[in-house]
Amino acid sequence: MSLKIGFNVLSSNSMETPQITAYLKTTCGWSAGVRAVLAKYNLAYTEKDIIQNPAFRWEMETKSGQPLSPCVEINGRMLADVSGEEVERYLIDNKLVQANEAQTDVPLNAPCPNEVHEGSVKLNF
Repeated sequence: MSLKIGFNVLSSNSMETPQITAYLKTTCGWSAGVRAVLAKYNLAYTEKDIIQNPAFRWEMETKSGQPLSPCVEINGRMLADVSGEEVERYLIDNKLVQANEAQTDVPLNAPCPNEVHEGSVKLNF
């Protein structure tokens, strides 16, 4: 049995579709890079916008142990403060996807402009 994901055909014996939750900012270079990688591999994921919903930020900080984003949880493993490049490397290294040379429409490792950081919601515990 095979499962077709994007352009990759994955055998049920070798790879399974990963369960992914992405804690992202509404607008952010690094968050855009994570979205681009997940789209590049046609991976379904749950997006939790930490700017629009402060409860998601609290959840992210509780799970990751730190306040920086993006954080991406893949099959229960939290990747904290990661770029799209790091997410892609993790997916390939852990054989969750096969390497794909397709280009993305945004950089995978671009910082947020200062105004994004200045407008961030801050939670104090």
